[in-house]
Amino acid sequence: METKVLSYRVRLRKEPEGGYTVTVPSLPGCVTYGETVDEALKMAREAIELYIQILKEDAADIPHEDETLEYTLAIQT
Repeated sequence: METKVLSYRVRLRKEPEGGYTVTVPSLPGCVTYGETVDEALKMAREAIELYIQILKEDAADIPHEDETLEYTLAIQT
């Protein structure tokens, strides 16, 4: 079986009570949390790996971001 390297964007949101919630936009429902940025990123890697493992077990398509473009637009209010 061929090993493939997949890259995913993650979004970290600083929580008012402390720590960071992490979401993975291309993997619906893939959400985790860490007390620090480093811990949040570590947890995100684990969550993504588990998510992909479950997709493989179910013989489901694995989403990827090969053709995803991302921009940040600043809106003045």
